[in-house]
Amino acid sequence: MALRKNFAGIDYFRFTAAFMVIAIHVAPFSSWNETLDFLVTYCLARVAVPFFFMVTGYFVLAPYLSSNFRKKNALRRFFVKNTTLYLGVSLLYLPVILYSGKLPKNILVFLKQLFFDGTFYHLWYFPAVLMGCFLLILLCRVSVSFAAGFSIAAYVFGLLGDSYYGAVKDVPVISSVLDAVFQISKHTRNGIFFAPVFLLLGALIAVYRIHIPKPACRLGLCISLALLLIEGYVTYSLNLQKHNSMYLFLLPSLFFLFELLLTIKGHAPAWIRNSSMLLYVIHPAIIVILRGAAKAVKLSPVLVEQTMIQYILVCALSVAAVYIFQVLTSLVLPKGK
Repeated sequence: MALRKNFAGIDYFRFTAAFMVIAIHVAPFSSWNETLDFLVTYCLARVAVPFFFMVTGYFVLAPYLSSNFRKKNALRRFFVKNTTLYLGVSLLYLPVILYSGKLPKNILVFLKQLFFDGTFYHLWYFPAVLMGCFLLILLCRVSVSFAAGFSIAAYVFGLLGDSYYGAVKDVPVISSVLDAVFQISKHTRNGIFFAPVFLLLGALIAVYRIHIPKPACRLGLCISLALLLIEGYVTYSLNLQKHNSMYLFLLPSLFFLFELLLTIKGHAPAWIRNSSMLLYVIHPAIIVILRGAAKAVKLSPVLVEQTMIQYILVCALSVAAVYIFQVLTSLVLPKGK
């Protein structure tokens, strides 16, 4: 089994982050307590997608930046692979899109979904990571400082269209700009306002070899997550949120989390990395199938409305589907591919 050296913490957390994403789409604690579900699922679990952006920044963008823009092959493979994966998965989800009645009504809506919102609700990640990387490449050619300044400013503006929307929705200039943004993107959670800052953060940690001692990482992470919970609860309680993907304290939380994971050395099986992406891609189909099956056998009150049971089943079935896919792939593809 292929192993990867010295990044066990990062690789194993990929798996954890994939289950966090599933939780976001199921809301496992909501049948018990809405506030508890919000704090766990829509505050703490929000570290998942920014973590994936940071991984891309660390392993894909950093080598390109540190080589003074000369090492292009890995970056080119990244763009080709993820564009192909995005388009391929979009085609696979076409029957689900048709079933759910979410087919774009015109070409403009289709382009909006393709480049910003995702062709299916969870697929927004692909245009976001692709656009974010492309944007950072252009900005870093001006200077890394310029790219950092833009990324931070874009993220702060994105906050105003997300968790802090209620605080600015009646401010004339800001609300007009946000309304214009929402004409082309459903959320500010996209490749312009959301992805760049985390992609660049991951890249800079690698390029500048930033290393924080483990005790400091733990303390910083605990404080940051506590502040993230407070921020989430306050914006939620005051009804400020248009969406809940973007928080100010996600930035320090992800920084300390990533640094802490880098201190965990060891060997992680290669299937861990592949499984996390497959889980991300496949779980919405499992959700649709499970809900349809539960309705057919009249067990929706148990299998769907009891959201923790639904979450456990979706996770288990998704893992089983990924395992079957990997076994079949290993039989079809030549060894080593």
